[in-house]
Amino acid sequence: MSTQLLWFATRGSGIVSMVLFSLVVVLGILTTMRWQSAGWPRFLTAELHRTISLLSVAFIVAHIVTSILDPFAKLGIEAAVIPFASSYRPLWVGLGVLSMDLGIAVLVTSLLKARIGQRAWRLVHWLAYASWPLAILHTIGSGSDNGAAWMFAIDVACIGSVCLALIWRILASRGPNAGALEEIATGAGGMNGVRGVTGARRAPGR
Repeated sequence: MSTQLLWFATRGSGIVSMVLFSLVVVLGILTTMRWQSAGWPRFLTAELHRTISLLSVAFIVAHIVTSILDPFAKLGIEAAVIPFASSYRPLWVGLGVLSMDLGIAVLVTSLLKARIGQRAWRLVHWLAYASWPLAILHTIGSGSDNGAAWMFAIDVACIGSVCLALIWRILASRGPNAGALEEIATGAGGMNGVRGVTGARRAPGR
């Protein structure tokens, strides 16, 4: 494999993994919100979240392998595992390695969820929210395409989508009308909404 091909493979797999990782975070937020609609059942969000998570891991592995093989970066196995051990852009590469290590912790605990329990798994799973911004910083700091308009657009799309999902989640859970916001967000409507209102009106007469 030529040096140029390795470089393109490293950059391409890194960008794709960042996009997929951002989508995983957004879907994870929607899953915690129990979001659904008439045409999109809740279990589809959960299944899509799992599938894209595995696909993201595959691209991350490809990114790491091609980075190790690339003679330009000269990353090496040690620098690919230990944060800030790289001689090539140590800060930015180190953030990426740290993000990967946190991601591995989330993956391992997900596989061991039945043994460690729901509470421990959920606590470790919050590391995904720390892993994502580290991955974004790694991509922005270590990438050679940051001056390109298309790369800037991808960065904005990834960051914007996650931020909007987080804002939506906060408004749905902490706002003064949290219940109403969550109902709107989940697209409950229909008979569920009618039953909720009917139940609320009947309560005083009991």
